[in-house]
Amino acid sequence: MMAKNGKIQNSELILHPDGKIYHLKILPENLADTIILVGDPGRVEVVSSFFDTIEFKGQNREICTHTGTLNNKRLTVLSTGMGTDNIDIVLNELDALVNIDLRERKPKNTHTSLNIVRLGTSGALQADIPLNSFVMSDYGLGIDGLLNFYQAKDGVIDHKLTEAFIKQMNWPDSFAKPYAVPASEKLKQMMGKGFVHGITATAPGFYGPQGRVLRLGLSYPNINENLNKFNFGNNRIVNFEMETSALYGLGKMLGHETLTICVAIANRFSHEYNKDYKSAIVELIKLVLNQISK
Repeated sequence: MMAKNGKIQNSELILHPDGKIYHLKILPENLADTIILVGDPGRVEVVSSFFDTIEFKGQNREICTHTGTLNNKRLTVLSTGMGTDNIDIVLNELDALVNIDLRERKPKNTHTSLNIVRLGTSGALQADIPLNSFVMSDYGLGIDGLLNFYQAKDGVIDHKLTEAFIKQMNWPDSFAKPYAVPASEKLKQMMGKGFVHGITATAPGFYGPQGRVLRLGLSYPNINENLNKFNFGNNRIVNFEMETSALYGLGKMLGHETLTICVAIANRFSHEYNKDYKSAIVELIKLVLNQISK
């Protein structure tokens, strides 16, 4: 909500007394234009260990930020924690840092577009995807509902894919309306070849929303089987995780380039799980850093 003078009100854009944005707790000068997102705060240190220099370190709650350089390119690595709700916080605040004058509390006249690559872990939804595969999300398909709260969603959603999904899945009316958003073609080209490609399904939880049963029964017990069978053109759903749809949707609405690449550490159909997946994560980090620092 804007005040009468065109400024964003204090209750909407919350800043610390030192001017740092509320959740990320960083200043605009602490942020590079190329950003790697990870879920685990502990993984930030792993990524930045490959930097040539580190100029800034900061942490607030589960959000840890390191900014430095690699091959003379300035980079930021930042942890988001888990879930689309955290992505909602992180993406809006990253955008505010570069596209809102925090002193004046007004949007800037010139737009800055960030390059944002998320590195994560996921469960494969196709039996032919081996453990430790690097899976690139051509689309984020959200069953989390987050984008439905934003007016601009209709301009970024792939409506044909979304409607095909609702129809093929016989999607329950009691669930949030799904949405599908494509990845950045620019970042896909930057990363090159050697990845498994497909649609990434984003869930609002780890257990019931992803078809896991511990002590509670499910209202949609065949969700994984139906996701496995879904097909739209040459696109199939290749993995399940909890962040990509929000990253793609918010990123596109705000004018940023976004891409997710995950290591498949489990396969829901071969029932395999790799307990020792950290070495695969390190290999993915090194590969992505090499590509974005050229």
